[in-house]
Amino acid sequence: MENTAASDSHGSKGECPKDDPAIVKQAPVRRRRGHRVELGDTMNHPTEIGTLPPIGEVPDKMHAQVVRQERFGDPTRAFQIELMDVPRPGPREVLIAVMAAGVNFNNVWAARGTPIDVIAVRQRAGEPHDFHIGGSDASGVVYAIGDDVDRVAVGDRVVTHHGWWNDDDPWIAAGNDPMTAPSASIWGYNTNFGSFGQYCLAQQHQVMPKAPHLSWEEAAAATLVGTTAYRMLFGWAGNTVKKDDVVLVWGGSGGLGGQAIQLATNAGARAVAVVSSDERGAYCESLGAVGYVNRTEFDHWGVPPHWKDAAGQAEWTAGCRAFGKAIWGALGERRNPNIVFEHPGEATIPTSIFVCESGGMVAICAGTTGYTAVVDLRYHWVRQKRLQGSHGTNDAQAYAYNQLVIDGKIDPCLGDVFSFEEVGRAHQEMEAGLGAEGNRVVLVGAPTRDLGRTE
Repeated sequence: MENTAASDSHGSKGECPKDDPAIVKQAPVRRRRGHRVELGDTMNHPTEIGTLPPIGEVPDKMHAQVVRQERFGDPTRAFQIELMDVPRPGPREVLIAVMAAGVNFNNVWAARGTPIDVIAVRQRAGEPHDFHIGGSDASGVVYAIGDDVDRVAVGDRVVTHHGWWNDDDPWIAAGNDPMTAPSASIWGYNTNFGSFGQYCLAQQHQVMPKAPHLSWEEAAAATLVGTTAYRMLFGWAGNTVKKDDVVLVWGGSGGLGGQAIQLATNAGARAVAVVSSDERGAYCESLGAVGYVNRTEFDHWGVPPHWKDAAGQAEWTAGCRAFGKAIWGALGERRNPNIVFEHPGEATIPTSIFVCESGGMVAICAGTTGYTAVVDLRYHWVRQKRLQGSHGTNDAQAYAYNQLVIDGKIDPCLGDVFSFEEVGRAHQEMEAGLGAEGNRVVLVGAPTRDLGRTE
């Protein structure tokens, strides 16, 4: 296919730095024909993991970690390496050679086929593919672009955000938030051809410049969780984080939590982390949290007793009040959280609503402990608290977050780094809560760690 070159790139321009041995040889000479660029013939064979063909030379086949319905279950079984066709970019689409791919909980769900079977959902919508190539975070190099792409060019070093939608969606045309549109999806989860292949396919609006001071694996680590956290903290008018706010961050030492702590701190707020050990609490303090609460010291989690159960309610309420006092202790003053940064869900929502400040907000983006959360409406309506669902990111939020990363104000919090063959293990350990603090990453095109920096 013929590819259009852009004269004004949105990504970091130029070819990969010479210290990246993944590029096996120099790029072919490009022959201009008006505004078009011809890139030489496609290759009919894939390159090995950890290597790439010349920039702009796209093979027919690629290695990918693939999920199929008959393998749904444990991620170590569900993800298998297969030889797959390389997708070709359509209008306003970009093909990226993946150097590193971030690991997120959404592809634990994809591997298990729950809460939805993403393959079946896409097939009902008319997609022919009977497989899922997931991965919602990527760093890499643009290798081909489709028609009407004017923000990136072949050779740009880029990262992706995970907000995906149809450009012609009437909701978006009416000026509404794209991420609340009927067509809005999470790239690399709801959509196919994510970053767990040697090449991924993204819409051009998702593609952002890679921070030049970061390695490939650092750059791939945090965009999904970082942009998700940015939307949760800054996306909901009336309850956006501001100076001196108290922000309670569940799972503070995890991928989402580490980004939320830094974003809140950068805005002048005071973050308190909820963690499972003092060691994880100390890690959160190193990111800027003013203190932490060790949740293992409490046992009132889960669905609270029915409101007619007076004794049960008294015991549960006492647990919530003790948890609230622990927040005061971490702060050094008697203040309740203006914003509660939620994602565990079923086990923690009742407590989050209880401890949230009057007029404050509990923002939730997931349900890693379950989905059937119970809210005591007495605390909800009388104290006029807000329970806000938050999903994905829009372009403005993603670009603002990425600029903070480029400016060095946000650390991607790189955690464990895995080989391409270990994609299943990376997800299995994530589901089990194993591994180091921070965000885990898989190397794909990058042969080793610590490559890709240009400053």
